[in-house]
Amino acid sequence: MAAEDGSSDEERSRVLAAVQSDGCALRHASKAMRSDREIVLEAVRQDGSALQYACDALRSDRGFVLDAVLLDANALQHAATELTADRELVLAAVEQDGLFLQDAAPELRADREVVLAAVQQTWDALPYASEELKADRRVVIAAMHKLRRARVRFVSHSL
Repeated sequence: MAAEDGSSDEERSRVLAAVQSDGCALRHASKAMRSDREIVLEAVRQDGSALQYACDALRSDRGFVLDAVLLDANALQHAATELTADRELVLAAVEQDGLFLQDAAPELRADREVVLAAVQQTWDALPYASEELKADRRVVIAAMHKLRRARVRFVSHSL
């Protein structure tokens, strides 16, 4: 039985199985499969960078990209450029990996809440904050606290 878009159920099953073991296998899929929300989300679940192979419509769909970012923050790097200025998407990404602050639009790198979320995840995000927030006492203390915690775990317990 053929699907409405002209692709077969067999093709869909084959592509779904492929992306479940290698998300980037999506690059070899037909346009119809790269436009299939379920298939693309499965690919992203396996590897966030697979979003780059999705159709432009999905990469520009805010709700879809939010779902993808919640599965794997790496998806944000492959979303439509205008979505890097979406506060909710960037917050979802930096809460998983603070280094995604570097991919955020400049106005979000100047947003205290976004930057705090990033440095609370990893102190390494601090260089990507705006100059003003690099001098913000609360932001710097949060980054230093995270750095101290990271370094303490390598200290001998006998001390």
